[in-house]
Amino acid sequence: MNNVKEKKQAVVDELSAKLGGAKAFYLADFTGLNVKKVTELRSRLRKAGVEYVVVKNTLAERALETLDLPDIAQFFKGPTAVVIGQADPVEAARVLSDFARENDSKPKIKAGIVEKKAVSSKDIDRLAKLPPREVLLAQLAGALEAPMQQMLFCLQAKLQETVGLLEALKEQKENA
Repeated sequence: MNNVKEKKQAVVDELSAKLGGAKAFYLADFTGLNVKKVTELRSRLRKAGVEYVVVKNTLAERALETLDLPDIAQFFKGPTAVVIGQADPVEAARVLSDFARENDSKPKIKAGIVEKKAVSSKDIDRLAKLPPREVLLAQLAGALEAPMQQMLFCLQAKLQETVGLLEALKEQKENA
């Protein structure tokens, strides 16, 4: 009996450590997915550097209680998988969302936590539609470059205008 409690506590401790160090994690209902589809989902998630864990709801709730995170215990009803994104919250959401779109909305995304804030399934869908980080950085660089280029053109025009005025003044003095 004591051995069973120790095993459960080990599962809680391990899950708590994973969730505590994650940038984001999402809860998904995998009802309706056969073993082949779940294996395919796990493979896609693994390639993206994301972990897929199925654990008893009560153990997952206990793991969350030990962390300073918003309470999402109400979503631990029925078959629930925890998708843990250690590095990139967007990539985990994208893989889950793409897979659900291809498989009749399965798994159903319930909720999640991103950067220690609770998010709904709609928020996760919006997050999944974001462009990759590199594209966002390129867009930001482009947005910053345009005003600086306009300022450069304005300064060049003023400089040319000043040179023209000085040359006109020089000609006027020479002719006088």
